Amino acid sequence: MRRILGLALAAATLAGISALGAVGAAAASSPNMTRDECTAAGGQVTARPYAGYVCALPDGTTQSIT
Repeated sequence: MRRILGLALAAATLAGISALGAVGAAAASSPNMTRDECTAAGGQVTARPYAGYVCALPDGTTQSIT
């Protein structure tokens, strides 16, 4: 019984660490940029219905415009 509880606690701890890491990575990988930064990087500012403006970069990625 103690072994099962230990395994469950370890799994829950690892899941929590993984979730925090994913949130941090998402925040670090998609920063907002300005229109000027977008055009300076060779991107094109486009409007999305109900989602505001985004910058479409030449490498195929998009970033939010602030």
